[in-house]
Amino acid sequence: MQTLTQFKKQLTVCASAVALSVGALFSGVATAADTTTWKVQSHWPGSSSSYEDSLGRLKRVIEERSDGRLKLDLYESGALFKPKQTFEAVSRGILEMGTISPSYAQDKMTLAGIASGLPFAFRNVWETAYFHQGLGFEQMLRDEAAQYGVYWATDKVYPTEMVIKNPINSWEDFTKLKIRSSGALQKFLTEAGAAASYIPGSELYPALDSGVVDGAHWGAAQGAYSMGLYEVAKYHVKPALNIAGTDVIIVSQKALDKLPEDLQNIVKQALDEQFWFRTNEYQYKERVTLAKAIAEEDVQVNTLPEDVQQRLTQTAQKMWDEEGERSERAQKALTMLKDYLTELGYL
Repeated sequence: MQTLTQFKKQLTVCASAVALSVGALFSGVATAADTTTWKVQSHWPGSSSSYEDSLGRLKRVIEERSDGRLKLDLYESGALFKPKQTFEAVSRGILEMGTISPSYAQDKMTLAGIASGLPFAFRNVWETAYFHQGLGFEQMLRDEAAQYGVYWATDKVYPTEMVIKNPINSWEDFTKLKIRSSGALQKFLTEAGAAASYIPGSELYPALDSGVVDGAHWGAAQGAYSMGLYEVAKYHVKPALNIAGTDVIIVSQKALDKLPEDLQNIVKQALDEQFWFRTNEYQYKERVTLAKAIAEEDVQVNTLPEDVQQRLTQTAQKMWDEEGERSERAQKALTMLKDYLTELGYL
């Protein structure tokens, strides 16, 4: 028969074992009380590659580096707010984070037009990346957004490029084109002399196939390939119509300030890294996709003649000047852009 002392010893051993097991189970895992969850609405639909490649990646990085102390609850485009309402929702702290196109904040951000991509400004992605990060345009955007309680971080910079059915070898060839376009680029192409019109994505392939339009832009190589456009348009046009930071991650400054300092640093570092990782990854996928289209679809790269590029640049500059008139900050950014392009030999 066990003595009372022996029973107490066994009870102590069992209790210690349970404590050790529970401690091991929860070691390194944040408790519910320690966890912060942010609602994040994207402007990308769930089917978009960037929803996973950009937003999904950011979620994994932040949650892993914070040991689960900060979690991102993702919502696709329109799930909580209309895409153009996201900036306001983040500004007011209703949403902790979101993704937008700069054009969605045109009514507040005077730099939004330049951020969205002035046509025929940059010719290479690295030039745009250096304009943002090396020359300080990203900080200018961040400073302007800060006035609205928003922390601004460009997700990536990438090109918008056309595909066409027949090559452009002269200015006359360009002015004969009927092009599917949208937004500022539609206005630019029309003013330059082509006939640009908007066609929904669902109608784009048959319009191109039937000759309703002679060319179109849907992103660049990845977009054209995914839409099957290379089946009926065998010429991929370079240089890009524009190269820009047309995807942006925005964070509520209120939400950011509520985090412990180490989590704030994790978020900011992850956003800084995101720019370079996604810009490079996107370029890699562009090159692979275009190479695949050349090999499998007999696509050819059509580089615009120099005189055509010069005429398009002259037309584009009129639009640039309009953006510079929006504010002193916008004029400063435009002057910096023109000086930079002059150094590069484009102006």
